Amino acid sequence: MAKMADINLKEVTLIVGVVTACYWNSLFCGFVFDDVSAILDNKDLHPSTPLKTLFQNDFWGTPMSEVTGVVGRAELLSSIFFLAAFLSYTKSKGPDNSIVWTPIALTVFLVAVATLCKEQGITVVGICCVYEVFIAQGYTLPLLCTTAGQFLRGKGGIPFSMLQTLIKLIVLMFSTLLLVVIRVQVIQSQLPVFTRFDNPAAVSPTPTRQLTFNYLLPVNAWLLLNPSELCCDWTMGTIPLIESFLDIRNLATFTFFCFLGALGVFSLRYPGDSSKTVLMALCLMALPFIPASNLFFPVGFVVAERVLYVPSMGFCILVAHGWQKISNKSVLKKLSWVCLSMVILTHALKTLHRNWDWESEYTLFMSALKVNKNNAKLWNNVGHALENEKNFERALKYFLQATYVQPDDIGAHMNVGRTYKNLNRTKEAEESYMMAKSLMPQIIPGKKYAARIAPNHLNVYINLANLIRANESRLEEADQLYRQAISMRPDFKQAYISRGELLLKMNKPLKAKEAYLKALELDRNNADLWYNLAIVHIELKEPNEALKNFNHALELNPKHKLALFNSAILMQESGEVKLRPEARKRLLSYINEEPQDANGYFNLGMLAMDDKKDTEAEMWMKKAIKLQADFRSALFNLALLYSQTAKELMALPILEELLRYYPDHIKGLILKGDILMNQKKDILGAKKCFEKILEMDPSNVQGKHNLCVVYFEEKDLLKAERCLVETLALAPHEEYIQRHLNIVRDKISSSSLIEQPVFPAAKTSGVGEKILAENVKEIGSEPRPTQIIKTSDNKSQSKSNKQLGKITDKETPHKTTKDIKEIEKKRVAALKRLEEIERILNGE
Repeated sequence: MAKMADINLKEVTLIVGVVTACYWNSLFCGFVFDDVSAILDNKDLHPSTPLKTLFQNDFWGTPMSEVTGVVGRAELLSSIFFLAAFLSYTKSKGPDNSIVWTPIALTVFLVAVATLCKEQGITVVGICCVYEVFIAQGYTLPLLCTTAGQFLRGKGGIPFSMLQTLIKLIVLMFSTLLLVVIRVQVIQSQLPVFTRFDNPAAVSPTPTRQLTFNYLLPVNAWLLLNPSELCCDWTMGTIPLIESFLDIRNLATFTFFCFLGALGVFSLRYPGDSSKTVLMALCLMALPFIPASNLFFPVGFVVAERVLYVPSMGFCILVAHGWQKISNKSVLKKLSWVCLSMVILTHALKTLHRNWDWESEYTLFMSALKVNKNNAKLWNNVGHALENEKNFERALKYFLQATYVQPDDIGAHMNVGRTYKNLNRTKEAEESYMMAKSLMPQIIPGKKYAARIAPNHLNVYINLANLIRANESRLEEADQLYRQAISMRPDFKQAYISRGELLLKMNKPLKAKEAYLKALELDRNNADLWYNLAIVHIELKEPNEALKNFNHALELNPKHKLALFNSAILMQESGEVKLRPEARKRLLSYINEEPQDANGYFNLGMLAMDDKKDTEAEMWMKKAIKLQADFRSALFNLALLYSQTAKELMALPILEELLRYYPDHIKGLILKGDILMNQKKDILGAKKCFEKILEMDPSNVQGKHNLCVVYFEEKDLLKAERCLVETLALAPHEEYIQRHLNIVRDKISSSSLIEQPVFPAAKTSGVGEKILAENVKEIGSEPRPTQIIKTSDNKSQSKSNKQLGKITDKETPHKTTKDIKEIEKKRVAALKRLEEIERILNGE
C-alpha cells in the first residue's frame, strides 16, 4: 500500500488526456437544471454579497446527475478533498508504528473542506479507520476477534500497536463528531423539507419502504456496471415501489447482497494483498453511499448519479483488480487488453454523447424522458424550458402530461394554471389553481396547521389570489387566500408582500403598511420590501418617510432601478433646489441600468428645464423621443422648450408629430395655435386648432378665449364679442377676459359711427397681438409596466400609480400687466384717430 501515493508522470498524462478528450464538449454547454438556482440566481454569489454569507446558506440535497452540470462538480470537488484526506492519512504511520501527527492534522482539515463541499465527504473518516485497522496494522477479522477476546478474558494486554491505533481512531472520531455538530448548526438543526414526490418510498408503510430502499442498492450498482441509461432526475415515479415480497425485483436485491456478502467475507477473513484491495474497494463503494441510503434520514431523491462519484472509485479499483488477475494469465492476456480497450472507448463515446444532453435545459430533460416517462417532474421541466422560450402552447402540452402521469402533483397543476394565465385563458387558469389548492392538506378549524409540505406549493394561494384580484369584485376573496397562506406558514414572506400590494389596491394603505412591516421582520435586508413600504408612505401623503425608505432600499441595493427612479422623481416633486443634484445623480444611475427606458431621459430633461439648462434639456428630450417616438410628454415639452427659447418655428414639426400620434392633445393644439397665430400669421390654421379643442371640450376656457382672438383678427367684431361673452360665462372671475371684452365693445362702438370703418396700422396691437397660453407644460412619464414589487399596471401617468411625475405646470410666456397697459394706450390712440376720420366724413 506504500505505492498508493507514488506518482507516475506517464499515467497522469494519460489520465489527463483521456479526461480532456471526454469532456471538452461540455465547455459549450450552458447553465442548466440546478445550476440556475444554485449559481445564476444565487444571491450569495453576487459581488455585493459578503463572503461570509457563503458559509451561512446551504444548498443541501440539490439533485445533480452529471459532471457536465456545474453544480454537480461540488461532488467532484468533495471527492478530490476526500482522496487528499485519505492519502494524507496513509502517511500518519511512522517508524516502529509511531504516530505522525502532521498528516493527521492535515487529514482533519481536508475532511472539513470535503464536508463543506458535500456532506458525504465526512465518510472518509470511516475509510481511514478501515485502512488503519486492516491495512496499516494488518489485522483480519478473525485475528481482531481473537485479540479482543484474549484481552476481555484477561489472558493478555492490549498490544502497543493497537493502543496507537486506538489513539488515532479516537482523534478521528472526535474530529468527526465536531464536524457533525458544526454541520448541524449550519442547517440550523433542520433537515430540508422533502415531499412524497421527491422520495415516495420514504413515506411508504412497512414493508414497502424497506423493500424499495433495499432494491435501490442493486439499481445503483447496475448504474456503475452499465451506465447506459442515465437520467438527470430520478425522483417521483421513476422507480415504482416494491409493495410485495413476491415482486420479481426482490431477486435483484437478494443477488446483490449475496455478491456483496461474498466479497465482504473474502476481504475480511483472508490476509493478503488481494483481500486488502477488495476491502478498500468495498469501503470506497459502501461508506460514501451511506448518507444517500436513507438509513439515517430521508433524502430528496430516489436515485442520484452524483452520489456515485466516490463509490465509482471503489468500483474502478474492483474492476482494475479483477482485470489484473485475468491479464496475468497468459491465455487471456490479449483478450483482456482488447476488452479493456473496448470498455474505455465505448464509455468515452458515451460520455461525449451524454455531454451534449446538457447543452440546454430542453435537451437535458428531453433526454431524461427517453429513459423514463413516469416521472412527472421531467414533463414539468421540459414545460419550464419551453415556457422560458415563451412557447406557451407547447409548454402547456407537457404540463398537462405531467398531471396525467401524476394526478396528485400540486406543482404540475400550478404550472398548468400559470401557462393558461400566460395564454390569457383565465377561466382554465383558475380551474387549475383550484385543483392544485384542493390537493393541499386542509386546515382544520381550531387546530394548528402542522403538515410538512414543500414551501413552493404554498404559492398556489398566491398565484390564485393574484389571478382573481384582477376582478375588482373579488378583492376580498383574494385577501382571504393571502391570509390563508399566512395562517399555514406565518413566516411566508411573499404572502405578506402580495397582500400588501392588494391592500394598496383596495385603498387600505395602513393595513398594507402592517403587511410590509411584518415582511420586514422576516427579512430586513430585502430592498424590494423597503421600496414597497416607500410606496405605502406616498399613498399616506408622507413623502419624507417615503424618501427615507427609498434611501434604505438603495443602501441595500444601490442599483435598485425602481427606487432610483421614483426617489429621484420624489425629490423633483419636493421643489427643494438642494435635492436636484442628487435627483439628477440617481436618474443618471437609472439610465445606466435601463438605457432603453425613455422615462429616465425624459425626467432628466424635466430637471434640466427646472434648472433653466435649455440645451441639456433639449438633449435629454431628444434621447427620450429617439427611444420612444410616440412619447407624448417628451414631444410636448420639447416643443414647449423651443417656444420658450424663441425657437417657435422649430417647435412646429415637433407639435405636428405629437398631434399625429395624439390628435386630441389639447395643450399641443393650444401651443400650435399660438405659434401659428403669432409667428406664422396663419389665422386660418390657428382657428382650426382652437375649433378642434372646442369640439373635444366645449368648456375649455383657454381654447375658447383664443378662438375669440381669432375672430377679432378676422375683423368679425360682433362674433368676437359673442364669443368673449360665452367665455366669460365659463370663467366669470377671469379679469383678462372681461378686459378684452371691453376692448372689443369699444372697438364695435367706434366702428358703428362710419359705414366702412378704417383700421389703423396699430389695430393688431390689441388683444390679438399674443395668444395667452397658460399652464401648458405637460408632466409625467409614459406608462410602463411595473415589477412584482408593485402591482399597478402603470407607473407614471398619475400620482396614484407611483412613477411620480412633475406636479407643477410651467406657463408659456404671456402678456404681463405692463404689456397690457401698453396695448390699451395704443387702443385709445387708435380710437381717437377713428373719431377724427368720422368727423371728416360727416363734414364737421
